Amino acid sequence: MSRPKDRPGRGGLRGWGGVTGMAVACAVTAAVTLLPLAHHDGGSAGAGTSGGVVTADRTRAEACTEPEASLPASGADGPNIDRIKERGKLIAGVDQNSFRWGYRNPESGDLEGFDIDLVRAIADDLLGDPDAVIFRAIPTNQRIAALENDRVDVVVRTMTINCKRLEQVSFSTAYFQAGQQVLAPKESPITGYGSSLKGKRVCSAEGSTAYEALEEKSFGALYKDDFDGTERDPDRLTVPNQLDCLVRLQLGEVDAVVTDNALAAGQAAQDPAVELKGKDPFTTEYYGVAAKKGSDDLVARVNKVLVDYRAGGKDSAWMRSYEKWLATGLPGITAPPAPKYRTD
Repeated sequence: MSRPKDRPGRGGLRGWGGVTGMAVACAVTAAVTLLPLAHHDGGSAGAGTSGGVVTADRTRAEACTEPEASLPASGADGPNIDRIKERGKLIAGVDQNSFRWGYRNPESGDLEGFDIDLVRAIADDLLGDPDAVIFRAIPTNQRIAALENDRVDVVVRTMTINCKRLEQVSFSTAYFQAGQQVLAPKESPITGYGSSLKGKRVCSAEGSTAYEALEEKSFGALYKDDFDGTERDPDRLTVPNQLDCLVRLQLGEVDAVVTDNALAAGQAAQDPAVELKGKDPFTTEYYGVAAKKGSDDLVARVNKVLVDYRAGGKDSAWMRSYEKWLATGLPGITAPPAPKYRTD
């Protein structure tokens, strides 16, 4: 990871102890190279589609009014599930630098977090073994490409379901409700997503709903890099991985971060010098498990896994995972979002 140039007038790294903290932050961000997207253990994901299904999905996306509605749950097999069973491994695109969601435990070296628990539940259902997984770490801006290019079977990486993405991938029912919020230093005059962002340097991840929100309404914030999306993009305000925004905030390279409140809570837990600004998120969003467009058998099967995962009320696998990973930073959640199913 290239180190951004220091700007005058701001302190060094916040909250993580200067140079030592920077080394930790860079190590976490750079850890994505340990599980490269181009790794081919177990062969390509090879999720198949048919032209008719893709056309039907495209029509649904164009008429999208309820993006969280997914296929009815089913325990049946199909061509995509058969490939996974023949391979003997589920290939899952995940994050490994989002604390409490998908991150590498520095002591054990294992991937852990709320999303990782769900991946293992899917593998257990499909293959009878929660460890029958090949994890591929993918940046935020490569989640859809990983599915389109058959590098992964599923993406379980705090990925928001929306109409635009339904044109490119298929989604399960929602497994978590989140929303966009502003993260900034505690002493910052920024009060939330509003006029206090005017003239401030705001970081977001490329391909994220946070970036889309800033495009729609920035309140005069500086949120887009020069040469954005080209080889000359400095990746300072718009970055490939969301954790890079926290590093830039700690370095004083940016004044605030816009991201899902669920991810921001994990970042605030990593650095007590920052906090969520504004009382509530300014959007309502739902995370879903993404699969290659038209992979109906796999999506329906994941929906069946989610039915089982939610079952049991306070004793459900979902609640146990929430209590273990998320309850400290996101308290007060009493149940997962209820599933919605398509009727067409």
